[in-house]
Amino acid sequence: MPPNVTTVSTVSPLKVAIIGQSAFAVDVMHKLNQHGHIIVGVFTIVDKGKREDPLAKAAAENDIPVFKIKLWRRAGKPIPEVLEQYKSVNADLNVLPYCSQFIPMEVINYPRLKSICYHPSILPRHRGASSINWTLICGDKKAGLSIFWADDGLDTGPILLQEECDVQENDTVDTIYKRFLYPVGVSAVARAVDMVADGNAPKVVQSEKGATYDPMLNKPELQKIDWNKTALELHNFIRGMDSVPGASCLMKLPDSADYQEALLFGSSLWKTAIPIGKEILIEGTKPGIIHEEGLLLTGSDGDYVNVKRVKINGRMKNASVLDQITKQVEIELTPEEIVLIESVRAVWEAILNIDIEDDTDFFASGAGSMDVVRLVEEVKELFKTELENEDVFMAPVFSEFCVNVVQKSRGGKGEIKVEYRAIEMEANKMKLRFPCQLFINGEFMDAEDGKTTQTVNPATEEVICDVQCASKNDVDKAVAAAKNAFENGEWSKISARERGLMLFKLADLMQEYKEELATIESIDSGAVYTLALKTHVGMSIETWRYFAGWADKIEGSTLPVSHARPNRNLSFTKKEPIGVCGLVTPWNYPLMMLSWKMAACLAAGNTVVIKPAQVCPLTALKFAELSVKAGIPPGVINVVTGSGSVAGQAIADHPHVRKLGFTGSTEIGQVIMKSCAESNLKKVSLELGGKSPLVIFSDCDLDKAVRLGMQSVFFNKGENCIAAGRIFVEDSIHDEFIRRVVQETRKIQIGDPLNRSTSHGPQNHLAHMKKLLEYVEIGVKEGAKLEYGGKRVNRKGYFFEPTVLSHVEDHMFIAKEESFGPIMVVSRFSNGDMDGVLKRANTTEYGLASGVFTKDISKALRFAEKIEAGTVFVNTYNKTDVAAPFGGFKQSGFGKDLGREALNEYLKTKCVTIEY
Repeated sequence: MPPNVTTVSTVSPLKVAIIGQSAFAVDVMHKLNQHGHIIVGVFTIVDKGKREDPLAKAAAENDIPVFKIKLWRRAGKPIPEVLEQYKSVNADLNVLPYCSQFIPMEVINYPRLKSICYHPSILPRHRGASSINWTLICGDKKAGLSIFWADDGLDTGPILLQEECDVQENDTVDTIYKRFLYPVGVSAVARAVDMVADGNAPKVVQSEKGATYDPMLNKPELQKIDWNKTALELHNFIRGMDSVPGASCLMKLPDSADYQEALLFGSSLWKTAIPIGKEILIEGTKPGIIHEEGLLLTGSDGDYVNVKRVKINGRMKNASVLDQITKQVEIELTPEEIVLIESVRAVWEAILNIDIEDDTDFFASGAGSMDVVRLVEEVKELFKTELENEDVFMAPVFSEFCVNVVQKSRGGKGEIKVEYRAIEMEANKMKLRFPCQLFINGEFMDAEDGKTTQTVNPATEEVICDVQCASKNDVDKAVAAAKNAFENGEWSKISARERGLMLFKLADLMQEYKEELATIESIDSGAVYTLALKTHVGMSIETWRYFAGWADKIEGSTLPVSHARPNRNLSFTKKEPIGVCGLVTPWNYPLMMLSWKMAACLAAGNTVVIKPAQVCPLTALKFAELSVKAGIPPGVINVVTGSGSVAGQAIADHPHVRKLGFTGSTEIGQVIMKSCAESNLKKVSLELGGKSPLVIFSDCDLDKAVRLGMQSVFFNKGENCIAAGRIFVEDSIHDEFIRRVVQETRKIQIGDPLNRSTSHGPQNHLAHMKKLLEYVEIGVKEGAKLEYGGKRVNRKGYFFEPTVLSHVEDHMFIAKEESFGPIMVVSRFSNGDMDGVLKRANTTEYGLASGVFTKDISKALRFAEKIEAGTVFVNTYNKTDVAAPFGGFKQSGFGKDLGREALNEYLKTKCVTIEY
């Protein structure tokens, strides 16, 4: 803790001798210097091996005489030479900020102003060396500190001053010390010395009423948990022993035949329903319950205590994984990492002042909390990676600590092994490994009834694998996991900034696995690999990074309300997450549609149950695996694969799902909206069908209009919700436009989506391809002219030719209905008839997107104003961006994906009004 730079002058500066040790004494020394007092000598403990006490080091750096005293007394009498050393500094006052030695009264009473001591309790309660521990163990509502005049008793001298604070329910020795006893204690000691110097320091005799002397907790029998205590008493005892020395019990691990001593940390009272978990035997009490939030213990009153961490055989473990057999992780280091590990060893040696072996334990070697801070900061600088104090506590042995740091510096790949029944195959010159099971509460599992469905490679018509089909009960289980994670889990407790960091890490992992994700997307949905890499996966990563940045910037506002005189009022709004959100996503952009919705949902603090498209769920399952590697807590993300009629409907009907985001057809959107209304009036956002008009005026850049007009239809083989469903071309350029489009369409390379030269892959599934054939047939029958394509490609796979239809009249089926495929539908309009073409473009029940090509800015702006669509492209098309809101009007749905507005889909606004 750095010294305060503020200097406070005193009336009568004193010559002070500091007797004690630790970083606390260092800060007291600095504070007294700043107050103008003169430190004439520091008397501290001898070095432990090569490790010098911080007080000795700091004093030497400030040219203050340092005396390292091994013993002050021998046979009950002061050692003469030690006493003479002390007298030589000629102090006015002794200050004992923290002292573990017994100081002779000849030293205590020698200065003209005697001696004052710091004690971390409200005396006369909790006299003794373990006072902070006993404050918590006894369940005191108040904690505090005392500065007292030393006498020949143990913490019995007259009181000079006292400070107190409230004890919070989950305070530990560490938290109360860091929050109050340390910082306030340093200031209190300095203030006490000022009072002594000014001659107004009181001496209030301690009352023996309510006085307690509590034993030092250095004996094993005092550290044992008494299971006859109530849950509250157990909680107080465990937190009172946290983090030193630790509350002790005996438990039997799965990999052990015998009971072993275990130390428990991170206690809290359990106030919600008892979770389902695995039992672990604990001597003297009922079995503990291992669950996702830790280890549940039973008090004598039947209530429960939860602990977060357990230390066994010197190794700290998360209590939630106690049932998992711990294996030493071995990794192969690069030459650069070997050099860095030696630098880490040097940091440990500098802190501990001992030679560091692979099995050196940081805390067993004498390190304290400030040493942890120093270690973390220095190693973060070495490895240029994120590191937390918890990383030291969880891996205090040098070799384990180094493994963890190296894994973190590598971005976490392989850091967390995710267990599932893997599908392994080779494609795109790489080995693929991905899940095929449901993902619920952080685990992959089979459906309750064992039902599966086949997912097929549309380029080869071959079955990739069988994927589990969720039942209604499976959805119930997923929603329960999401609800528990939202209400009780770690996700509900971390800060918004920590949440954002997790999402950034998830995005980094997606970047690391992008080739594998793009390959899976390609074989599962038919997406051309190069497009999958850039858009399906690339924009997904951008989306996660964009919303990760928003996580800690969601805020409310203060409101200028009228005051209720003579009182005053303050009104403000706060944005809160909705809770459990359901997502149902389509098959055209499997990973990107997941990301567009889920990134905003999680950034806002919600939890989610998603049902990906039945025909291509594999990237959603691979994403779930990466979410575990990123450290997303169990229950936050749940993936239920299967049919829309069962799993999707169960999400829409579920009373604990508070929001549903859907992308799909207008017909299914109407069914979902009805279900959401009838179930629990859940909030809904719908991105539905479209028939987006693209108007091309004769004053356009025709080369650009042809090129981007083709992209507006054929992009992602036409499986694009904002595809230009109808193109209006001004009469004077219509024929030339058609000629050029057909000419360029003939050049489109159709083939294997994994081939880098391919620009047009197979349609997503067989049923969809058949609908496209039917769509063209209807158009031709009604009088449209087939300029090009319209047939299935003569090769294996669901390949459909890019198609151009002209002479399309407004009454025709193809002029009104969406094909959702690579079919360009072209109509002409009279020269100069802007009003007419706008009317025709708006004569549709859809309003998702639109576009216009013209060099006349007035014409473009008028079009943008009058067209009834959520997105307007001017002299471009398909130009979406993660910062730009995306969503439609009319029967294309409502609500937005992407941009800041998307966050509002997953937030609720609460208004708070205070009168004062």
